[in-house]
Amino acid sequence: MVIKSIDTPLSEITLRRYEKPRNLSKRELVRKLCLSLGLLQPGDSRDVVVDILYVLLEAKKDEKMLSSEEIRDAVLEIRKSELLDENGTAASNIRRQIKRLRDSVLVEKVKNDYRITEFAEVKETFDSKIEKFIILNIIDRIKDYVDEIDIIFGNKKQDAETNSSTQ
Repeated sequence: MVIKSIDTPLSEITLRRYEKPRNLSKRELVRKLCLSLGLLQPGDSRDVVVDILYVLLEAKKDEKMLSSEEIRDAVLEIRKSELLDENGTAASNIRRQIKRLRDSVLVEKVKNDYRITEFAEVKETFDSKIEKFIILNIIDRIKDYVDEIDIIFGNKKQDAETNSSTQ
């Protein structure tokens, strides 16, 4: 019997660098953030995650929490006003996209409602939760692998120098 291991990451993040944000509409600014954080793939036409984050950012101004139904209603209004199709606006997909935003730590659930994490500034959440916690932990683990690879696949020249200096 062969046992297959499944490579399931403990955490993951995709980061992309785009041009500086200049002269972008509010929705396009949120879209670029979603692209930059890997919440949206380049060229993806199913971009309802952008509208969900947009709605929650607007609600943050008034420190208002929203249910998934309220988020969906607001998303439908935005998509209608922007003349965008309704692809991805099914209640189940809205909940799935909210979960992705929660996994990214930008959004949190309080009872049955959602909000931008702690109603904090997005930069504060990015700095304290994403950059200092998620990214640094991932980098530290990658360094563990790099160190182990350097040990296992060590440099023969360096090994020879080490052996000659110890003699």
